[in-house]
Amino acid sequence: MTDRTLVKQLAASADGPVRVSGWVETVRDQKKVQFVILRDESGSVQLVHPRVDHDGVTPDPLAEQISALSTGTFLSVEGELKHDERVKLGGIEVKLASIEVSGAPALESPIADDTSIDKRLDWRFLDLRRPEQQLIARVQTTFEHALRSWWVERDFIEIHTPKLMASASESRAELFEVEYFENKAYLAQSPQFFKQMAQPAGFGKVFEIAPAFRADPSFTSRHATEFTSVDMELSWVDHEDVMAIHEQLIVAGLTAVKEKHGDDIRALFDLEVVIPSTPFPRIPLAEAKRVVAERGYTVPRQDADMDPEGERQIAAWAKEEHGSDFVFLTDYDTSIRPFYHARHADDPQLTKSYDLIFRGTEISTGAQREHRVDVLEAQAREKGMDPEELGFYLDFFRYGVPPHGGFGMGLSRVIMLLLEQSSIREVTYLFRGPNRLLP
Repeated sequence: MTDRTLVKQLAASADGPVRVSGWVETVRDQKKVQFVILRDESGSVQLVHPRVDHDGVTPDPLAEQISALSTGTFLSVEGELKHDERVKLGGIEVKLASIEVSGAPALESPIADDTSIDKRLDWRFLDLRRPEQQLIARVQTTFEHALRSWWVERDFIEIHTPKLMASASESRAELFEVEYFENKAYLAQSPQFFKQMAQPAGFGKVFEIAPAFRADPSFTSRHATEFTSVDMELSWVDHEDVMAIHEQLIVAGLTAVKEKHGDDIRALFDLEVVIPSTPFPRIPLAEAKRVVAERGYTVPRQDADMDPEGERQIAAWAKEEHGSDFVFLTDYDTSIRPFYHARHADDPQLTKSYDLIFRGTEISTGAQREHRVDVLEAQAREKGMDPEELGFYLDFFRYGVPPHGGFGMGLSRVIMLLLEQSSIREVTYLFRGPNRLLP
């Protein structure tokens, strides 16, 4: 059997015998010649078969086989590869010699190009066949690999933290509770406590890309109940250091995407991947709200986080004033930050924390952590938390912990905004939301 050749390899292959495998996108069954557009995981190619039975007398079993093909049929074909600049699809085609059908659909596809996102998600395995979805998955792969490479090259350790927890790491209101033998357990909202545990352990620099869970009944374009969280934590830093590393990671990830997929993104999404300049603009939250107000929009609650319209407005300001798609909002009030965020010595009402906004949407939260156990206990009490319930966490700090900080970033949000998609549902392999547990 001839070795299988990927479609993307055909352009560089010599004319001659070839074997390709994939699924049928289109069949054009004409009187004198038949065309099949075959797609595999790397692209599409035109297959051609000049009929020999168009005189109505000479039998042509291959023509009959092609006529019986339906969209979505998985098959392998052998034939002669020919480079021909007249062929619109890549300047190549394969003259068919044989077809081996591996899997023919028994039903017509229930989705089309204009099908709603909810129905497409019902049939996600079919929706993912679209070239746009294939490219989204490859962009995400390249972006993740670039982040991992950046970390590993700088001596970070990759950790895999448990997703079953005995107590909350953030807000108990957003926890999924599950049966755990004779007890209760909770699905992890983030690896926050566990990645901090690596600091007194002496690991120094750690990262993780893994699932996280939030029992948040939100139906917005940027929320999910299960998502992939990109996390980092390291010792001997303050929040300014964390921001500097964060923006270097973003640049590394986007550079890799542009180099590997820039042409395909331009062709399928009509977008240019822009590599941002560093440092990203930085603006304290209170000042950002004043800027937004000057632009004609008042954030409804001045004692709360920036709302979605406020994020869009401050992003527009960053683009207009600094030419940047990214902006750090810094110095959040203690009332809207977790108890473990460190506070400014000269203004203890403000935390050494930030949110990173990308094209009008928050993608990440980062901070320097409080590492003094007595201060941690006091800040937990301020938040109405019982230090006794945080015993295992506070124990980390009773045996000595260096100053440290890190961030958590939503992977799907980054990819959604990078490719200008309308929802994270478009860029999540299998989306989970308040009313979706299938497929």
